[in-house]
Amino acid sequence: MKKEGDRLKFEDKLKMQQYDRLWQEYCGFLDLDIDSYMQIQYRLMLEQISLWSESELGKQMLKGKQPKTIDEFRKSVPLTTYIDYADVLLQKKGDMLPDQPIIWIQTTWEGGKHPIKLAPYTKSMLETYRNNVLACLMLSTSTEKGKFNVRATDKFLYALAPLPYATGLFPLALNDEISIEFLPPVKEAVKMSFGERNKKGFKLGLRKGIDFFFGLGSVAYYVSLSLSSMGRDQSKASGSSTGGSSKSLFRYSPSMLLRFALAKYRCKKEGRDLKPKDLFKLKGFMCAGTDNHCYKDDLEDLWGIRPMELFAGTEPSCIGTETWTRNGMYFFPDTCFYEFIPEDEMNKSLDDSSYQPKTYLMNEVVPGEKYEIAISVLKGGAFVRYRVGDVYRCVGLESSEDKTRIPRFQYVDRIPTIIDIAGFTRISEHSIRSVVELSGLAIENWIAVKEYNKNNRPLLHMYVEMNLESLVSSAISKEILREHLGVYFKYVDHDYKDLKHILGMDPLEITILKCGTFEEYKRQTGKTLRHINPSSYEIMELLRIEQQDFRVTRGRGV
Repeated sequence: MKKEGDRLKFEDKLKMQQYDRLWQEYCGFLDLDIDSYMQIQYRLMLEQISLWSESELGKQMLKGKQPKTIDEFRKSVPLTTYIDYADVLLQKKGDMLPDQPIIWIQTTWEGGKHPIKLAPYTKSMLETYRNNVLACLMLSTSTEKGKFNVRATDKFLYALAPLPYATGLFPLALNDEISIEFLPPVKEAVKMSFGERNKKGFKLGLRKGIDFFFGLGSVAYYVSLSLSSMGRDQSKASGSSTGGSSKSLFRYSPSMLLRFALAKYRCKKEGRDLKPKDLFKLKGFMCAGTDNHCYKDDLEDLWGIRPMELFAGTEPSCIGTETWTRNGMYFFPDTCFYEFIPEDEMNKSLDDSSYQPKTYLMNEVVPGEKYEIAISVLKGGAFVRYRVGDVYRCVGLESSEDKTRIPRFQYVDRIPTIIDIAGFTRISEHSIRSVVELSGLAIENWIAVKEYNKNNRPLLHMYVEMNLESLVSSAISKEILREHLGVYFKYVDHDYKDLKHILGMDPLEITILKCGTFEEYKRQTGKTLRHINPSSYEIMELLRIEQQDFRVTRGRGV
């Protein structure tokens, strides 16, 4: 048996042209049927149950129970959330965990309430992450089964948050296996601001080319627009005869200057602005996070290649990827053990925190149904039966196009009680209550809904009802409310502040409802609206009632 140091790396196998072996090793899970897939799931989960149950964390949560089978484990351990692990993980008590962590990854817990979450990664988890990231890299270049185009000389545009955030693992994992060059180099990029990284990456890309691009869909879109803007500036400089502009051109090769000239000619002929695809030819384009559906079409237009969606998170690691068809994600069988909570069960549990929803396994999902996912992290991970807070739709159990026989999924959004805008925020009822209280505004009632504008961009839409006396005594408009509340959102939730700072987004929309509308809604329907993301039908009913002629006394409808 070979020692770790003697193991052939991905790059070694590339040099030896072992392309079939590489495909089978990293993408072979796509050939599994559902029975073989579940065998892997069961085997790894039984190993994890043994490790987890013997750990101090496991003993503490099991309270004396000793499950031996997966069914016993699912009956013994209720579904969990981060609060169940916070005392152990936030203090980095690695000796209480199933296996010793090598690194701790950080993310926001809930903006405005809890500052951060920490997640431990073991050596085995990092090895699995590395292998699955390489699978994503290969599949992003693939046009059919078994075909991929990855080389050690490839250049990768850096648009990722650095460590301790999860995306910071991506370049580390790749550099262990292949000499892909990041633009700018990771050691430099982590010290730069977001804007500085974009400019440096673009300038290096002009000299060296760009083969790969990976980022949050919203960030990738913003970076792409920035590149277009910088490209137009350089294009203008290349057509100028001024001395200052000529100096900047000496930095670029003749082939790059020719590419600028051809791009400028083509854009002028087609009557459009310069786009990244005019200057670069990507092999692979990957995006992650929420709201990718809002950006994919625009990104494809900008780069000339459709981004491949993958799913990775702080707690679950890298768990899923699309293929060359870009038609649904497949979950890696060796990262987590997956359970699926049907939408109606999810809603019952959100309305009643004591309710334990039913869960189904990968071989029990139904096409067309939405599910909240619960994961048990394998390979010594801390989280078991953990509600990540993400909702997926099963889009099929097999695919003749992909020639697969395992379920594939489409990412929908965060669970209804959380509003995530462009992958940056985790706005909850608590967050908005804090904003309303701090603002001092006389808001009598409110609901907040994630909606999309005419350009298919995500919005945080608040429907508010003001106190009657405040409306009489002062001229409050939705513009004033929007400006005032926006200040406090940025104060309470730093991730919300980054929407404006990094992406230039200001997603807050306000609709002021007639006084008494919420009370009249309750009187007519017998229901109280959920503050976060009530259904579209309920909002339509609320707006219909708001148009009715009902009497208002003391600021409330009667």
